Amino acid sequence: MKPNVVVINPVDNVGIALEDIRENEAVRMPAGEEFPALDGIPYSHKVALVEIAVGAEIYKYGEVIGRAAKPIKKGQWVHTHNLEAGGSS
Repeated sequence: MKPNVVVINPVDNVGIALEDIRENEAVRMPAGEEFPALDGIPYSHKVALVEIAVGAEIYKYGEVIGRAAKPIKKGQWVHTHNLEAGGSS
């Protein structure tokens, strides 16, 4: 199946949803890896590609966009409820 997320830069620890992804639906990576979405991920929003510890930098498009405000599990929606914004974009 075709990917439903895009990853712009190899350092990114979040991907961008290319469509709405329902909770428990497969997050399909461009390289073929799949893992379950732990939350619903709205179109164009971020999904964690790896486990992200509290305070760890979050990378999107190769740039730091903030830090994790709480632990974020692979497959979780990354947004204002668990992201302290900072950095660029």
